Amino acid sequence: MSRAFVFPGQGAQTVGMGRALAEAYPAARAVFQEVDDALGEPLSALIWEGSIEDLTLTANAQPALMATSLAAMAALEAEGIPVESAAFVAGHSLGEYSALAAAKALSVADAARLLRARGTAMQAAVPVGVGAMAAILGLDLEAVRALAAEAAEGQVCAAANDNDPAQVVISGHAEAVGRAVEMAKGRGAKRALLLPVSAPFHCALMAPAAEAMAEALGSVALAAPVVPVVSNVTAAPVSDPEEIRRLLVAQITGAVRWRESVAAMAGAGVTEIWEIGAGKALSGMVRRIAKDVSVANVGTPEDVAARLG
Repeated sequence: MSRAFVFPGQGAQTVGMGRALAEAYPAARAVFQEVDDALGEPLSALIWEGSIEDLTLTANAQPALMATSLAAMAALEAEGIPVESAAFVAGHSLGEYSALAAAKALSVADAARLLRARGTAMQAAVPVGVGAMAAILGLDLEAVRALAAEAAEGQVCAAANDNDPAQVVISGHAEAVGRAVEMAKGRGAKRALLLPVSAPFHCALMAPAAEAMAEALGSVALAAPVVPVVSNVTAAPVSDPEEIRRLLVAQITGAVRWRESVAAMAGAGVTEIWEIGAGKALSGMVRRIAKDVSVANVGTPEDVAARLG
């Protein structure tokens, strides 16, 4: 069987995530410690014992989700399932940093610092309330693009996440996104709902954050990944460190091409996809994109044990 590992993005966070892994596996605990040390603060205490409100703040959620994913990967590796056992790795939005760290293109410490910077820059790029995001269910990418273009009326409104055949997320100015939500029902959408996010990610309004990330990434060492990483921006594998750097900057304002990324891995012969870390959102998307691909989750010691069979 050909396998891929995928890493979740924002929205998967829960208080207590990864704690059982850290208690069961010294290698997993070491990942959380490395992230705490890199940030100079006990993020693990917030993850395991803090409030969901604090954990959901973008600057916290991004490194926290990466730490949990890398702890799960460390547990798998401790049980003899290395990242090299995968044909590809990929991550949704911030999950791309988790994928790169898992594939040893980026150190865990650098990934933590970059995601703290990324979360802070994305939050600062647009004042709270100015931007919004919404999920449009039941329309394909082209229909949503047309809807967003019509709703824009001179403002920013664009497809931000092409998640699966029936779920596209739009992002932009709050008024334009609101217009798109109102219009969507008349275009055949099953549902259109505003998302509880603090900023309009993956659209042109994030340009200041892209500039900040270009600067942050410029001082970080990147190596060629030991497993090809499927880029959000191109939906194709990337291995060249300088290309990875460029694409991580482009990812801030560019759409997450998740549907195409999963389809590309399936088309390249992947028969099973494991979601590594918190939540099960990506697993649901994979099932809707590639029905012949088997899906598994690895977020607890029990999940790790189940993968050893």
